[in-house]
Amino acid sequence: MRLRRRTVVAMLAGVALGPVLYYTVYDTAPGRPSVGAARPLTEQEKDLLHDAEELLTHSCMAARGFKTWVVPRRPLPEDRDFPYVVDDVEWASRHGYGSDIQAQRERLRASDPNRRYFAGLSPAQRQRALDALHGRRSARRLEVKTPNGMTVGRIDDGCTAQAQKKLYGDLKVWFRVSTITEALTSLQQRQTTADAEFAKSVKEWSRCMKERGFNYSDPNAARASFMKPGKARPRKTEVRTAVAEAGCARSSGLSSTAQRLEQRYGERLRRTYADDVRTRMRLEVAALERARSIVRNK
Repeated sequence: MRLRRRTVVAMLAGVALGPVLYYTVYDTAPGRPSVGAARPLTEQEKDLLHDAEELLTHSCMAARGFKTWVVPRRPLPEDRDFPYVVDDVEWASRHGYGSDIQAQRERLRASDPNRRYFAGLSPAQRQRALDALHGRRSARRLEVKTPNGMTVGRIDDGCTAQAQKKLYGDLKVWFRVSTITEALTSLQQRQTTADAEFAKSVKEWSRCMKERGFNYSDPNAARASFMKPGKARPRKTEVRTAVAEAGCARSSGLSSTAQRLEQRYGERLRRTYADDVRTRMRLEVAALERARSIVRNK
C-alpha cells in the first residue's frame, strides 16, 4: 500500500516538472580509478543533487529558448510511504490514510508553474519544448533491461539527460545502473508481499481489525475504501480506521514481519546487484562537490 509516489520529470503532453530523486552512478571498469566512498546519501545530500540537476536543466532549457522553474524534491515533508501497512499511530492520528496530503498534492500540481507554462504553449511549441526537455525521437536511444525483466529506454540529447551527464558523467552507464537499482525497491516489495509469512501476518492483522469493528481483508482494502477517487468518506472515520490499522500492524506482528522480510529480500537483491549498488553510491558521493558548486553559483 503506497501512500506516496516518488515522481520523476515526465513532461509528456504538458505534465509538469515534479520532485525528482535520481540515483547516480559512473562506470567502474577495470583500470578506472575509484572516486568517492560507497555509502548511502543523507536526505540533505539527495536534496542537493536534486537541486543541482534542476538548475542544470533550467539553464539548458533557457539556452534552447524555453522556461522551467526549480521545484523541491520534497514539497510536502509530511508525505510518507507505507508500502505494506500504516504502522505509525501518531502519523495516522494526524493524516488518516493521507487524504489531506493527497489534496495538498493536487493543489500543488494545479499551481505548478512548469505545468502551467507548458499548458500555455501552442501545440507545436509544446512539442518543441518537450523535445528540448526529453530529447528528439530521432536521437540516440539508450535501453536497459531491469531485474524484473522490463526494458526501459530513454533519449540521450534532452536537457534532463544533459543535466545528468554534467552532474554524474557517463550518461549511458548512469542510465543503466540507476535503472537497475531503482527497480530493486519494487522487486523487494513484491517478494515481501508474496511470502507466506507475510500472508499469515495479514490474516492476524485482519482478525485484529475485526475485533476493533473494522472488516477488511488486508491493508490495501482498508486504504482503498478511503483513497480511491469518488470514495470520499468522513474525515473522522478515515482517521479512526487508520489509527486502528496502525495499532493492529504492531500488535498482530504485521509491521515487524514486513520489516524483517523486506530486509531479508533486500539484502539478497543487494548482494545479487552489489556492483551496481556500490557504483551508484560511490558516484553519488563523487557528484556532491559538483552539485555544491552548481547550487552556490546559481
